[in-house]
Amino acid sequence: MPPLAHRIAVLVFLENTAGEQLLMLRAKPPNLGVWSPIGGKLETGIGESPFECAVRETHEETGHRIVTGDLHLFAMIAEKAYEGQSHWLMFLFRCKVPVPGLPPPITEGSFGFFSRAAIDTIPLPETDRTALWPIYDRHRNGFVALKANCAPGRPIAIEVEETISAR
Repeated sequence: MPPLAHRIAVLVFLENTAGEQLLMLRAKPPNLGVWSPIGGKLETGIGESPFECAVRETHEETGHRIVTGDLHLFAMIAEKAYEGQSHWLMFLFRCKVPVPGLPPPITEGSFGFFSRAAIDTIPLPETDRTALWPIYDRHRNGFVALKANCAPGRPIAIEVEETISAR
């Protein structure tokens, strides 16, 4: 089996002034028809940092203009052999500046605001339901570094590599 490529991406957790989470109903695979936070891949060819990527993706997908200081990096997840296709290094950010309103639909999908309780009742990627949202709940004000073995044919094994409590 040839070595798998590494991909680097960000997810950005945005809220409105009522504390509801902004999620996108994805219009394209791999998460077609399910709700997830906004995000995307780093432009590695230009040397983009994860913070710069989070700022860019937030503006491109929602029209919301932020700066790197508006972001809190709360998790880094190294996913080994995700779906047997590639390794992923994911950076999870919480935006400290509320989104002023519901963004208009884009080619990637449409948007909705959800309370944290409602998120548990809507269609989500299974890994978001079992891992991503619990990580958000526990670490959104601190920091956690995780690694996950996502090799096909095995249950996903997640291991904490470092945790820093909220200050």
